[in-house]
Order: sequence, then structure tokens, then C-alpha cells
Amino acid sequence: MKSFFKNVLANIVAIIIIAAVFSLFFIMIIAASALSGDQKPTIKNNTVLTLDFKTNIIDSPTEDQESLFSFSDQQKNILIFDMLDAIKKAKSDDKIKGISIETDGISAGFTQLDDIRAALEDFKKSGKFVYAYGNVVSQSAYYLGSVADQYFLNPAGGIDLKGLATEVLYMKNFADKYGIGIQIIRHGKYKSAVEPYMRDDMSPENKEQLSTLLNDIWSVNSQKIAKSRKIDSTQFRTVVDSLYGAIPELSLQHKLADRLVQKSEYDLMIRTKLNLKEKDKLLKVSFNKYIKSYQDSSAKDEQIAVLYASGAIYNGEGFQDIYADNFVKEIKKLTKNDKVKAVVLRINSPGGSANASDEILFELQQLKKKKPIIVSFGDYAASGGYYIAMAADKIYSESNTITGSIGVFGMIPYFKEAANKNGLTSHAVTTNANSNMYSPINGVTPGGVAILTKSVEQTYKRFVHFVTENRKKSFEQIDEIGGGRVWSGTRAKQIGLVDELGTLNDAIAFAAQKAKVKEYSITSFPKKMTQFEQIFKNLDEDEISARFIKNKIGAENYKMFEQITNPKLQEGVMMKMPFDLKID
Repeated sequence: MKSFFKNVLANIVAIIIIAAVFSLFFIMIIAASALSGDQKPTIKNNTVLTLDFKTNIIDSPTEDQESLFSFSDQQKNILIFDMLDAIKKAKSDDKIKGISIETDGISAGFTQLDDIRAALEDFKKSGKFVYAYGNVVSQSAYYLGSVADQYFLNPAGGIDLKGLATEVLYMKNFADKYGIGIQIIRHGKYKSAVEPYMRDDMSPENKEQLSTLLNDIWSVNSQKIAKSRKIDSTQFRTVVDSLYGAIPELSLQHKLADRLVQKSEYDLMIRTKLNLKEKDKLLKVSFNKYIKSYQDSSAKDEQIAVLYASGAIYNGEGFQDIYADNFVKEIKKLTKNDKVKAVVLRINSPGGSANASDEILFELQQLKKKKPIIVSFGDYAASGGYYIAMAADKIYSESNTITGSIGVFGMIPYFKEAANKNGLTSHAVTTNANSNMYSPINGVTPGGVAILTKSVEQTYKRFVHFVTENRKKSFEQIDEIGGGRVWSGTRAKQIGLVDELGTLNDAIAFAAQKAKVKEYSITSFPKKMTQFEQIFKNLDEDEISARFIKNKIGAENYKMFEQITNPKLQEGVMMKMPFDLKID
């Protein structure tokens, strides 16, 4: 008995010690975060603002969720809005003498890169320099870096300049081979999200829309690179087609780079540009620190709110992406907030649940009755992402925004053949004709298919109805340019799906004009999660599992895995972009 009590007491003491250490660890993390947040960096004279590989550009505060164990040497998330503001401020900041772009790869969409490029072009009007350096440079990083006064490349490096392509994986034969049945219901011949499960090659409609979209984007971006590098358009096409960027000497010969130098030599050139003496230190400051040096959190009495809708659209509650319950709460807060005079809805979404999209649109329409809503599109405003924009007084799109995809689909997998081949059968007892409407083994009943088809058709008509009201067009006009097709922002403007081509800043300026306010501050919603909220999010069992799987199989493969396993991605009728387009 004495031994028993001794063991119990030892376990209790151990639990107390572990709890104390764990609590102390949390306190240290939060204290360190608070201390670092309070300290504003001091910018010294002759400083160079530097974009390096640690800078991760994001569109929305909801993407700014750091890991519990994130440290200072990891990537730092920066809102595109803050980054553009920093370049604008640096233009007139006497302490900032130039900007150095030192990144081989960059995490940003093409619309974000367009905005940064334009901001750098404006920065150069000040007479200050913009230099760029690369080792093995991605196409996105070069697209940004080519705006520099001079581009320097490592003698053993290369530039991955090859044009744009997208590749679609078709799985019908795979599904047939392994006895996986997939019941598909869709409206719109261009609604190709389900195409890989319907056929084993690309449809003419999908090939047409992808070709048009990629050529629209590349024609604009290639012209900008060629103009910045002073290369004839015909010669530039030859350079790209021949992959000359992969060879440093050919990059130099064909004007993709100005000099081949090592990184230390590049730093020496910056020192020379700044007229530094040997004893003087080369001062560089990251965008993250520069923004912290001047950012003021105080808000004025009159505010323009930027409401970020970033990610896929789901029902229910969640931390990232757009979850209807959470998002509706944010909309209602803005409706009641008398300080907020207008709302800019920043959309960067490929869509998702039709039901969740409809719920969000309704609440935005209620908000619009009290305050102006101006919409700004980021990289994506497709399907459900476009649907929620139909509450807008005015829509701004970037030229490269993937826009539209006015279409609806439903997709239901079942495994009858696979089950039967392995000796599994399924039999059900029901009370009504469609009580067992869906079975993972036997699929959907004929009655179920009929009602789902009707649901898809009605959802499409509802989608088009809201578009006709907002865009002031007939059902036939919208149906002709709908059908699930995606367009570039440039074409979307031509066919009337958006009002203007412009940036988030353009949308904010118009919102202020519409609300008749001159002195205002800009506030972001949803707010970034607190340190406590991030800690508990990181401790969530599903979150830990998701991060583990994503790290093991990679982000792109995880998307396919999630498409099959995540129940939120099979919630009824979907308004989702027909494909995931990644442009490197």
C-alpha cells in the first residue's frame, strides 16, 4: 500500500511539473511576442530596402497565421496592401536610398506581382535605384525583378523563363480500372472542375478557355518584361522559346541580365552606388521591419473597411479560408459599426459551397442597404468568389484576375465495382423510395439524380439572376458568357463582368469618394488571430494531422487528397473554379 501511494504521489508531482513547464513555455512565447511587437525598428540614413527570400506576400490577414514554433529566421508574411504602401513611403523617405530585390522565388500571385511592379516603376521616378540579384531564378521572381534598373545574375545560376502552361490530370481510366464510379451533374460546358472524372482527355471547350486565359496573361506579362529589359518582342519570343535564360552566358548575351557576378560583388556594387567608404556598413532593411518602423495602429473616427474574402468557401466555422458562419459575423459587425463609412470587399477566391456563397451574398446585400460596397478582385474571383461580388456598387478587377466561372456542379463518388471485386456487397432496408438516396457502395438512386440535377439547374438560374441584376444584362447575355467559363480580368472588363481595371488602392479611393469622406483610416477585417488563438489552433488535432500529411506529400498532392477526404468539399451543390491554376 505504501508503494501504491508513493507511485500516485510521484505521478501527481510529475503532472504538476509538466503543467508548470508547459505554462511557463506559453508565457515565454507570448511575452517574447509582445516585446517584439512593441519595439519599433529605427531606420538609419543610407539604408537599402530589401526584398529577400524570407518575404512571403499574402493577400489577406486570414493567411497570416504563424506556427506555434515560428522563429525570426522563417518566412515573414506581408500583406500586399502594406507592401505597396511601404514602396510608396520609401519613395519620399530620405533615409531609403534604393530597393534591392534579392529573391530566387517569390510566393505571390500574378496580380500581386503586377501591383508591386507598378509600385516599383513609380518608385524609380524619385531617381532612387532599384537593383535585382538572382541565383536560380523562378519565372515569377524574374517577372518582378526585370523591372529593376539593372539585373545581376550569379555566374553559375539561371533564369527559368519559359512562358505559361497548365497541365490537367485526367482520372477516368484510373477510376474505371479500380471500380470507382462518379456521378456528375453540372451546368456549363466550360465547367471543367469535374472533367477529369468524366473523360480521359481535354475537351475542346476546356482547351479553348485555358488557351485564351494563358495567352491573355502571358501577352501582358511578356510585354512588360520585354519593355523593361529593352528587348524587341520578336527577339524576346525567341529567347523564351529557346530557354536561353537557363544558361548564364546566354542570359547576358540576350539582355536578360546586365552582369554575371557573385553575391558579394553585387553588395559591393550597391556600396559603390551609395558612395560608402570601406569602414561604412552596408545597411539593409527588410520590408517587414521597414513597415513596423512607421506603422500606426490608431484609427480615425471615419474608416474605410477592407473585408478580405480569401480562400475557398465553406459552410460552418473555420480558421482559414472563407467559412460562412465566421464571415457573416464579420459582415454584421461592419453593418453595426458607425465608424465604418464604406466597405471594400477584397475577393481572392476560387469559390466553393453554393449554399455558403448564397448565405454570404445575402448578408452583403443587407450591408449594402446601409453602406457602399466596392469590390476588388485579387488573383481569383471565380464561381462562388464571383457570386458574392454581386452585392457590389462597383467591381474593380486586375488585368490578370481569373474571373467569372458562372456555373454549378455536383460530384458524387461511389465504389460498387471496387467493392464487388473484393467480395463486398451492400443491401439496404428503406421506408421510402429515396430513403437511401446516396450509398457509398451503390451510388445515387435515379430519383436522387433527378432531384440533384434540378438543384444544380435551379442554383445556376439563381446565380445568373444575381449577375443579371448587378451587371444590368439579360439572362441570355450572361448565359452566353457564363457556362462555367473563366476569363482574364482584361476580357471580363470587355464583356461587362467587371466595371474597371484597377487595384485595391483604386477601390479604396472610390469607396471613400462614394461615402463622401476625405480624412479616413483603413481598417482590415477579419482581424489577425491573437497569439492565444493561434496557440490553440495549432494544438487542434485535425490541424496537426493536416500539417503532417501536407508536409509528407506536398501541398499540391494534399489538395487532391483533401478533395476526396474532406467532407466540406462534398457539401451539396458547388460553385467552384473549374481547375486549380498554378503559374510559376
